[in-house]
Amino acid sequence: MFHKKIKQKEYDVENQKPVIRCSICTGEQVAGFKNIHTGKFEEIMLINGEKDLEAFMAMYGLSAVPKEY
Repeated sequence: MFHKKIKQKEYDVENQKPVIRCSICTGEQVAGFKNIHTGKFEEIMLINGEKDLEAFMAMYGLSAVPKEY
C-alpha cells in the first residue's frame, strides 16, 4: 500500500564505475563501485535476487550494471 521512496545517492562518476562482482565458484553477487584508476572495489550491497539488483540500480539512478567474474 505505502511504498518507501528510495533516496537517490551519488557516486564519483569520473573515478568510479558501477559493477556487479560475481563469484564463479559460489555464484555470490556483490554490487559496488570499481575505481577506474586503481582497480579497487568498494562493496555496497549483496545481490540475492532481481529485486536487490533493481534496488541498487534505483538507489544510484543506473540503467544497466555490467558483471565481472
